[in-house]
Amino acid sequence: MPAVPTFTVTEFKAKCLDILDRLGSGKLDRVEVTKRGKVMAVLTPPAGPGDDLFGCLKDQTFVPDSFDLTAPVIEGLPSTASGVLHQ
Repeated sequence: MPAVPTFTVTEFKAKCLDILDRLGSGKLDRVEVTKRGKVMAVLTPPAGPGDDLFGCLKDQTFVPDSFDLTAPVIEGLPSTASGVLHQ
């Protein structure tokens, strides 16, 4: 595993645009910014289109043709007066 590039705050201020460009293009995976030897910030590139949860299960589920997704799950209305919500 390659070493994580570390920059002091002063170095980061001077090279900020270059560092951000390298993160955005994928040349760097992670950058640490330090102040007096202590890590103050960790920078990573933004999540790509395939890195979010929306749509991650697409084409992973199967619903048989005979199954009706619009059919009621229970018969009749639940009795809320007695506190019974399902039978």
